[in-house]
Amino acid sequence: MSGTDLPPVEPAQGSVACVIPAKDEAERIVATVDAVRKITGVDLVVVVDDGSTDGTAEVAERAGAVVVRHPRNRGKAAAMETGAAAVAERDGARARHLLFLDADLADSAAGAEPLIEPVLAGRADMTIGTLPAQVRPDGSKAGGHGFVVRLARAGIEQATGWAPEQPLSGQRCLTRVAFEAALPLARGFGVEAALSIDLGRKGFRIVEVPIDVRHRATGTDWRGQLHRGRQFLHVRRALAARSALPARGGRPAR
Repeated sequence: MSGTDLPPVEPAQGSVACVIPAKDEAERIVATVDAVRKITGVDLVVVVDDGSTDGTAEVAERAGAVVVRHPRNRGKAAAMETGAAAVAERDGARARHLLFLDADLADSAAGAEPLIEPVLAGRADMTIGTLPAQVRPDGSKAGGHGFVVRLARAGIEQATGWAPEQPLSGQRCLTRVAFEAALPLARGFGVEAALSIDLGRKGFRIVEVPIDVRHRATGTDWRGQLHRGRQFLHVRRALAARSALPARGGRPAR
């Protein structure tokens, strides 16, 4: 049964819906969904298949997720908005909080549970997961040279006065009110930095929370470099649109 065929179910007080944007993640999405369903407080898992061609939607549905499909790839921000809308259709009068996780976390997705408690307790309007150092299968350190992270951090600090440790983390829990206050989301890879700026400027409380989750490691080959190049351009565009582009060198303008 597809996501759009399911009737609304009134969520329990303080319940959480997990939204997982996914593009060609058939190898890992089942393990991710299984792990998320073990998180205390999560009573709905929505996978947004963002134009996959590898059967992601079918295996996610068999794993027990509500699946909503984009017929073509529209990007992470659009998938987040689609997923949140699918949750809202089922919420009735009581809105769930929203937990956004990446599709490639596999079994480690259960480690995102600490993101929920500060939101449920009313101490934060949005939590951001800070991850341990990520490594490749051979034990080497994953990731690039940090220039995109420095750009995003400096832009957020310039806009809000706060410098997050991991400004690009996509593992986040938000109240419904906070999520709607950030709409429309910034496109592409600028969505996380823009979320922090838009909510920070509006006075929402943002807290970073250490979580033990593991991504599929990004390579250093040309595909990895191309990904980081696109990420840099998207983040820069999101910062410029918010008059938060830092001075050269990645430091906030004073």
